Parts: sequence; C-alpha cells; structure tokens
Amino acid sequence: MGQVLTKGANAPLPTTDVRVEIASSVPLDIAAILVTAAGKVRSDDDFVFFNQPTGPGVRLVPPSALEFSLTAVPADVDKVVITGSLDGSGPPTFARVAGLGIAVRDPRAGAELARFDPAGLGAETALILVELYRRAGSWKVRAVGQGYATGLAGIATDFGISVDDPGTSAPPAAVPTPPPPAHVPPAAVPTGPPPGQQWAPPPAPPMPAAPPPGQQWGPPPAAPPGGAPQWGAPQPPPGQWGPPPAQQWGPPAPAGQQWGPPPPPPAPVPAGPPGGRVNLDKGRVSLTKGQSVSLVKTGAPALTRVRMGLGWDPAQRGRSIDLDASCILFDERGKDVDKVWFMSKKGARGAVRHSGDNLTGQGHGDDETIAVDLAGLPPNVVTLIFTVNSFQGQPFTEVRNAYCRLYDDISGQELVRFELSESKPSTGLVMCRVQRDRGALTWSMTAIGEFHDGKTVRAMVGPSRQYL
Repeated sequence: MGQVLTKGANAPLPTTDVRVEIASSVPLDIAAILVTAAGKVRSDDDFVFFNQPTGPGVRLVPPSALEFSLTAVPADVDKVVITGSLDGSGPPTFARVAGLGIAVRDPRAGAELARFDPAGLGAETALILVELYRRAGSWKVRAVGQGYATGLAGIATDFGISVDDPGTSAPPAAVPTPPPPAHVPPAAVPTGPPPGQQWAPPPAPPMPAAPPPGQQWGPPPAAPPGGAPQWGAPQPPPGQWGPPPAQQWGPPAPAGQQWGPPPPPPAPVPAGPPGGRVNLDKGRVSLTKGQSVSLVKTGAPALTRVRMGLGWDPAQRGRSIDLDASCILFDERGKDVDKVWFMSKKGARGAVRHSGDNLTGQGHGDDETIAVDLAGLPPNVVTLIFTVNSFQGQPFTEVRNAYCRLYDDISGQELVRFELSESKPSTGLVMCRVQRDRGALTWSMTAIGEFHDGKTVRAMVGPSRQYL
C-alpha cells in the first residue's frame, strides 16, 4: 500500500506513467483539467471529461479512472487537477456518499503509490480530489478534497473553461409577419391560411346554422401527407356551427355573416391570446411553431410533470453524434437563474433533473430526457426554455432520425415534437417555452422551433431570452 495522504499533504511520484482510480458508493463523473502557472487552462482542449475523453498526456478510462503519460503533458502546464462530480443518478450531495477514495498507481506493476480518502463532506456536488503537479523537474501528487456546490460546471468555470462557443453570436430571430387585414377580397382567400395567419371570414352567401349531415367540425378525416396537426378548439355543442364564442377562428364576422367550415386541408390555428388558447381537453395536442397550449384539462387537476425527450441514431461513419438536451430557467425579469444540462444535472432544488449524457445516440426511443416537476419549481422561476445542441458541431442536417419532444410525464401524452434531421444546417435549437400563467397555478407551453448556432446551453441563453 502506498503513502496515505491527509488533506493538503503531498508525495513524490517515482514514475511518469500513472493511473488514478476513484472509488465511490455512487457513480461519479471524473474529469482532468490541465492548468498553467496562472491557474487557468490554455483552451477548452485542456478539459478532459466524458464528452472529451482525451487530452495532452491524459486519457479518461470509464467509468472511474484516468491514465497519464506525464512526459507528454505540455511544458507550459503546471498541474493537472482531477475532479469528481455527482452524475445526478444518486444522492444530491457528497454528504451521503460512502467509500470515497483515490488511489494513484503505477499502471505497469499495479502498485499503489499514494492514497487519499476525503472525509467530512457535506453540501458539495463536485470535488477537486487530487492534483498532479511539477516541482523541480519532477512530478508530485497533492491531496486536495476541495468541494463545490455548483457541480462540474462550477469547477470548470473557476479554471477558465468556457463552454460557450468563442465568437459565436446567434442571429436575431425573424420577426413574425403580422396577419393581413381581416376582410380580404374573395379572390384573395387561399384554400388554407399561410403559416402564422388567421382565417379570414368567407364571402357570401352565408352558411347554414348547422353543418350538413355527416359533416364534422374540424379537419376532414383524410390528412395530407405527413399528417396534419389536430384542431385545438373543442367540439361545438350539437346544432351549433363554428367554434364556441370564446374561441373564434380569426376576427368576428360582419353582421349577418356566419362562419363556414374550414376548407381542406386545414392549417393549424395560430395561438392567440389566453382566451383562445387550446387546452388538453381533446387529448393529444400536436403544435406547430408559434402555437400555445394551456397545460390543463377541464375537470382534471392541472398538469404537474412534463418531460423533454431527445433522440437520434448513432453515426454510421465519421465522428460520433452527441446531441444535448438542456433547460434554461428564467425569472420574471428575464434573468437566467439556473440551467440543467449534462454538466449540471439537477436544478431548481431538484425540481428539474437531467437523465444523463448520451454521447452516441445508442439505444431506442429517447436518448436523453429532462424531467420537470412544475409544482416543485421555486416561485421565482416563471419560464422554462428547452434547447437542443450538437456538442461536437455537426449540423442537424447531418444527424439521422433526430427529434425532440415534450410530453406529459404521467400520462405519456405528447404535446409537441420537432424533427431535427434534414431541417437546417444549424447546431442549436430553441425548442419550446413552458411558462406560468399569470395569476394562476397553471402553466402553458408554446412551440418555438427556431434554429441558432451554439454547441452548448450557455451559447443558447441569449437567443432564448428573445422568446420570453
């Protein structure tokens, strides 16, 4: 057994090839950070972790070891910081972690060179475990045991790691085109409204007070190729033609003129003010960009749990595909008060939880998910923005069978879905907004579906703010 170190103690390393093994009662995310004498990394390439498993002289060996060839570490690197952080699948802090220990070994002989067993931990979610550092032309190991309550992201930030895209600024979102005047000449009325526009009233003659026998309100049974989104308005009572008074399609009709049936194929109705917003009464609601749904159902408790799902297929050739699902939490002033993503898997006192990072898209169904307990969110959180990023920079057009969706985490009812493959050659998507209804305990969701460029959630904070 090698030398047992106490916190702050150090020991020489007799070999330049070492293996650092971390034992723990729960899974940990292990990382190594190459730091200069100024205490900062030279670039993001000096951060070795599960999304970037190799660096100069360093290799991550999942699930819980790092191997070093210290002669290959660049001369301007003064030390290598080894960290461990909770991966979100176990206890919320290190206070409930048992059996934590770090062993530094000679990988050829397997002999233990030094050992450190951190103790007395509490609210930490990430730790600097040990450091390998240069002294007088040789390498030594120091026991550190310094804790952070802000996860791996907090440690990375302290050492100058920027997970934003350098020099990337997202283009401004397109300003929605306002609808045309309500009354248009009959010849100008198309068979269906362009996206984002309202139905204009039909020309005379007026329609009868009820639909012809056998004709239902809403879209015809035969949907166009690819499937048409369902109408969000509830069915009218028998004998009543048109939507209920509180949910009219477009502006009121002129005196003496009634609404006729929408011509096929129907376009989805743009979300209007709260009085015209659809709810969950009709079951599944498929939204298009700009539409909103109130997350309530008449006579039923308000929806309390939602989940974002992200899925894609592994790469057939070239680099692995690594898409990341994230959630940004905003207060009423538009300040981002928390982020949940692969480097910070819990937020809002545990009300938002990330399932963990999938680096390849292996597996069926959703590859990453984010669960949200709406009832458990702190009162200052009023808006959630869900985003998707391509961490390694492949545009979505190069990713096979990629999609993202939001659904009721209790019933499994899907609320919104966006197909990402063959969409736009971008690396980021602002998917949707979930927002508190003002003066109520309920929430509403709006589909956004706007593409931007950004490889991490931090690069998406600015673009997301314009959709609040």
